[in-house]
Amino acid sequence: METFDYVIIGAGSAGSVLTNRLSEDAGTKVCVLEAGPSDWHPYIHLPAGFIKTFHMKSVNWGYQQEVGPYTGGRSIYAPRGKTLGGSSSINGHIYNRGQRQDFDTWAQLGNHGWGYPDVLPYFRRMERRVGEGDDTYRGRDGNLTVTTMDWQDPLCEAFMNGAVSLGIPRNPDYNGQIQEGVSYCQRTIQNGLRVSAATAYLHPARKRPNVDVRTHAHVTGIIFEGKRAVGVRYNRGGKYGDPLEIRVNKEVILSGGAYNSPQVLQLSGVGAPDLLQSHGIEVRHALPGVGEGLQDHYAPRSVARVKNIRTINEMRRGLSLWVEALKWATTRRGLLSLSPTMVYCFWHSGETTESSDLQLTFTPASYKEGVQGQLEDEPGMTVASWQQRPESRGYVRIRSADPFQAPIIQTNYLAEELDRRVVVAGMKLARRLLASEPLKPYFAYEDFPGPKVQSDAEILAAVTERGTTTFHPGCTCRMGPAEAPWAVVDDQLRVHGMEGLRVIDASIMPRMISANLNASTLMIADKASDMIRGKTPETAAQLAEYA
Repeated sequence: METFDYVIIGAGSAGSVLTNRLSEDAGTKVCVLEAGPSDWHPYIHLPAGFIKTFHMKSVNWGYQQEVGPYTGGRSIYAPRGKTLGGSSSINGHIYNRGQRQDFDTWAQLGNHGWGYPDVLPYFRRMERRVGEGDDTYRGRDGNLTVTTMDWQDPLCEAFMNGAVSLGIPRNPDYNGQIQEGVSYCQRTIQNGLRVSAATAYLHPARKRPNVDVRTHAHVTGIIFEGKRAVGVRYNRGGKYGDPLEIRVNKEVILSGGAYNSPQVLQLSGVGAPDLLQSHGIEVRHALPGVGEGLQDHYAPRSVARVKNIRTINEMRRGLSLWVEALKWATTRRGLLSLSPTMVYCFWHSGETTESSDLQLTFTPASYKEGVQGQLEDEPGMTVASWQQRPESRGYVRIRSADPFQAPIIQTNYLAEELDRRVVVAGMKLARRLLASEPLKPYFAYEDFPGPKVQSDAEILAAVTERGTTTFHPGCTCRMGPAEAPWAVVDDQLRVHGMEGLRVIDASIMPRMISANLNASTLMIADKASDMIRGKTPETAAQLAEYA
């Protein structure tokens, strides 16, 4: 039987980083199992291709969430990457780290070495920041290229000026010392092409003779001897492919993401005993926190009709689209080089005393109601708004013992009253921004939620009718001390009570961060690679505010 030192389940953001770092040791054999195909498809590399990969079954798990109490009876679509690079190959390529208090909270929950001064050196190590930024906070020599949106648009400028008119300052670098303010977004794009985790980490590592990357390898379970993980079962070629096994000398590393990592653990007999037994699965290790605590950002999108200027809605069809295609082919610029949003705004809801708790995005475009990923025909602009640190939690649980059946995903959006208050405050701020003086030359009228929607109750009803995921699931295999009933892994990301098994991806976040998750997921994996290799951690950042 084949044997490797490490088997990594999932070649997504975390798995790609781990493959690269662990294989730096030439004597270490690393195997990576990815359920999806290679990342060859042109839509993956074309920045605007996200609008296609959003629904492309060949590279997307295409999950559906369960109906929640505040989703208006809707089952919300939950795309996740199923290809080399994982969701970093199909996402909106936004780079957003979060606030320092996010990581300080992780440390305060009993996770030694995960405070902001501890993680900042890894953010710096992994990034190659091109553009503005204080080198106290930004990296220049890493694998991951981070640029700033360079598509200047009058609507974007008017929106940012509108934010300033409301007292929200411009911030040249929201990934620097402070997040609050408004600015063009930062993204993982280089020379008009996506920089995924596969591009930055996995493909360079594949050139090494000690790396074996296997696509179309759907993991069906982890093999245990007692409490030690000793191998992995998988089907090569999907459900009807050949069942195979591989063994490990050192560790199995689970990097399937917030939905798939708990599913694999539960299928392998690690989780809540009642759940496992109800599906006829032998309990290998009772760990009730597996799959519990799911969090995600829930975003309603305010839409206004536009006058006196063209928006992306009109530019993406007919002759205009051909002109844009030619522009991208010759200069790697223009419409096809764009991300799903252009401007980020971080501000306060007034509902909490913390730092900014609202994240808003501005796009000079609008999408068809109920058809995510399809632009409208008439001119429009959109402000999405969401609570950065939601209180509501849900779960991920196996639906059956069949490893090819999608898990139950219940996010419980807005279940907590505070979440409802903050999201209503976000909609009110979005309305003020769209109606601000600098946008008046272009603002025709508010289309959604519409001028008749005024009371908090009416706004909340609109939120439940049209809100959706921002594609940021986490917290389903949470990091915490052994005595915490919800904890799945310790601060070395080792599964509690097990040997030779770690979980390393966004699922280990003990609490949701105030950001998109890809940047922090990459950081988690980079930091974890030092733990696995027994290397001395990067020296904690010496910051005046922590002196």
